[in-house]
Amino acid sequence: MRLRVLISALCMGLTPAISIAAEPLPAPVEVMIVGTYHMSNPGHDLHDLKADDVLSPRRQSEIAALTDALARFKPTKVAVEWPEAIVAERYAKYGTGSLPPSRNEVVQLGFRLAKMAGAQGVFGIDVDGEFPYDAVKAYASTHSLVGLLDEQNTAVEHDIARQQRTLGEKGISGALRYLNDPARLKDDNAFYRTMLRVGDGATQPGVDLLTAWYRRNFLICANLIQLSSPGDRIVVIYGAGHGFLLRQCVSETPGFKLVEANDYLPN
Repeated sequence: MRLRVLISALCMGLTPAISIAAEPLPAPVEVMIVGTYHMSNPGHDLHDLKADDVLSPRRQSEIAALTDALARFKPTKVAVEWPEAIVAERYAKYGTGSLPPSRNEVVQLGFRLAKMAGAQGVFGIDVDGEFPYDAVKAYASTHSLVGLLDEQNTAVEHDIARQQRTLGEKGISGALRYLNDPARLKDDNAFYRTMLRVGDGATQPGVDLLTAWYRRNFLICANLIQLSSPGDRIVVIYGAGHGFLLRQCVSETPGFKLVEANDYLPN
């Protein structure tokens, strides 16, 4: 019967169905976003955790254990919160042992992890940006919205206090596990979305603030995407305030897979 159907199809000029193996899809780019506090206390953020000295023997031991755990991810590349030119210069010195001691998390986590894991290199993906919060405060002060800002800033201060307690009680890894908890990251982003309440009609300082913040994070994520190749395993060491948007960008980009940092950070 099957032979008759095949002969009939050929006689009618029809091509019998032939199974053709599909081309294999490129391997996804796996990305782990490790949000961190600023270990060198630069004071650049609206709210800052006060970090103790990460060069102390206790903290160095914790960082060694932390980077050893992250190395199990076997990263091919490490991306960090510095411009590329600075990274290229300083990572070269780090490799030769000529870089002066640094408390910055780029060196403490990013450089150390890349060297330990034998990664292809460290890549600076940071982009500077505006943060027009003064315009938000000015509008709020004349439109009965000071209470809204105070409420949001109080919530942030409470979160900073919890980070501080966690760092003291559970060490650096405990603090990073807290910072990278998905539920906490969602709450952290609530500050920015609440800023949409600040404005009216053609005057929208809250929208301007979010536009600037989102633009900076999209530029950072674009740098990340553009340095990647199929099959890469990339660890991103960045200030935790960027965590929500960078995770969202990675998880929503075709060909990319988000890996949870807390699946690797030690308890």
